This record gives sequence, structure tokens and C-alpha cells, in this order.
Amino acid sequence: MPSASPAIEVAGLSKRYGSVRALDGVSLTVETGEVFGLLGPNGAGKTTTVEILEGYRRADDGDVRVLDLDPWREGSRLRPSIGVMLQDGGLYPGIRPLEALSLFASYYDDPDDPQRLLDVVGLREAEHTLVRRMSGGQYQRLSLALALIGRPALVFLDEPTAGLDPRARATTWELVRELRDEGATVVLTTHAMDEAEQLCSRLAIIDHGRMVGYGTPGELAAANAVEETRFSAPPGLDRIALAAALGLDAGEVREPRSGEYVLDVTATPELIAGLAGWLRDRDVTLGDLHAARGSLEEVFLRLTSEERP
Repeated sequence: MPSASPAIEVAGLSKRYGSVRALDGVSLTVETGEVFGLLGPNGAGKTTTVEILEGYRRADDGDVRVLDLDPWREGSRLRPSIGVMLQDGGLYPGIRPLEALSLFASYYDDPDDPQRLLDVVGLREAEHTLVRRMSGGQYQRLSLALALIGRPALVFLDEPTAGLDPRARATTWELVRELRDEGATVVLTTHAMDEAEQLCSRLAIIDHGRMVGYGTPGELAAANAVEETRFSAPPGLDRIALAAALGLDAGEVREPRSGEYVLDVTATPELIAGLAGWLRDRDVTLGDLHAARGSLEEVFLRLTSEERP
């Protein structure tokens, strides 16, 4: 259960870089013990938001409280309680994973065991490998371990599974869930919509510095849903001809992935009969067929594709 005091409270957050408004009145709350997703296209304002929450950048306007502290004015008190995942760079290339973890552990009063974390993130075989010789996936796992070495109450994870193979990705997801179950709060930035759906209890979507979506994945999908009909068939169907046969606009028949088709309409009996007949007349086999609301990925694309002033 969340505590009475949220881990993060943000109200009216704004930040400018010259004439560019990077953030424009962003407000959000992150409850203690939840995994919260911060989503947005590149340049949307995610990094600026996270840097302000971590105390590395000062807001121009708005109120920000992180673990009941002002991250800018009380950063020295805040930083021992947070973990930050380095996305790229930041480590001496001649250091080794175990050395890096031991060094970072020395900064904390009650650090985790570097040896244990090596096993947790699957880096035991690379513990003596120089950082400059590590693969991208290995470096990503080391960055995750470094974010956790201080047993933080609040962890900021930036694209934690970027470059990981499926097994390492699944292991990372499980580790995030374990952090949540142990009471830690996780703020996750990711471009992987399936990752956000699987891990995050709530999400904020930022575009052009403004909040354009906020809530649980289900709430966002429901609030921005467009009923649709999906089916699979051989790639390259004549979508214009299919749209005409079904009485749809050409833009309502899409092939977002090869062999996967989306009709942006509800699956009525008449629609299904018309689709089946059209495919039959062309001797085309109908694969999977189902009706559903749009996925989080499609909601994200819809919310962030609108022009903003």
C-alpha cells in the first residue's frame, strides 16, 4: 500500500532554454512503492523532468518535492536515497565491473553487496572485464547495478533494457518488480510500450513539454481508444480495394507491420462477412482475427502526433 506521503509531487513544473520551453506546466504525483512510467518522444522534455527530480537541474517555475525534499536546495540530503541509471558514459573505461561497484559502494553508509549485485544482473562472468571491452548489453546491466548499490528508496531507470537480449530483458523486468515488492519506488523512462504496460502501474506521457496523457495503462487506452478490427493475412494486400469493398475510407485500412492489418472500425457481423468474402474471392487465407481497443503504443502515437503550439 502506498504511504501517506508520495515519493514525488510535481505541480506546474516549467523550464526554458532560451526561447525554447522544454517544460510547460507539468504536474504529476508518484506514489511510494509504485513503478511509474515517464513516456514521450525524443525531445519531449523527459530528460529535463528527470534531471529536475534528481536535483541536477533547477526548475524555472513550479513546486517539486522528492522524498519530501526540494531536490535543488536539498540535493545533498536527497542523493543518498536515490539511484540513477547511467544511460551512456560516466565510467572510467579502464575500470572493471566489480571495481566500479565496490567504488560506488564506498559512497554509501549501508550499501548492497557488490558480489550479490553482479549475480543479480548477470555479470558474474564479466566481473573482471574492462568497461571499454564490455558489450552494450553488459554495460547496460552494470549501469543498473550501479543504480542499486546504495539500496535507494527511489530509483530512476532510463531505458533499462535497451540493447538487452530477451533473457536479460526478462531478468531486468523481474528485478524491477522485486524492487517494487520490497517497497522501492521506480521511475522508468522507456520507448518500449510493452515494457511500460508490463511494469508500470501508472504513466505520464509528455510531448512538446506538456502533459498529454496521465493514468494507468488501461485508463489511457480506454480514454483514447478507437475500436478496431485486427487480422493477419499475406503481406501486401490491396488496402485501397479492401477499403472500398468494406465501405471504409482508405486511411481506415492499415498494415502497421508486414502481414498484420488493422481496420479502424468496430467488428460488426457485416464487416466480418464482407472481409471474409473479399479474401475468399482472392483465394487469400484469413489468419488471426480479433476486435480490440488500440494498444498503448497506438495511444502513444495518437497523443504525440498532434501539433502543439
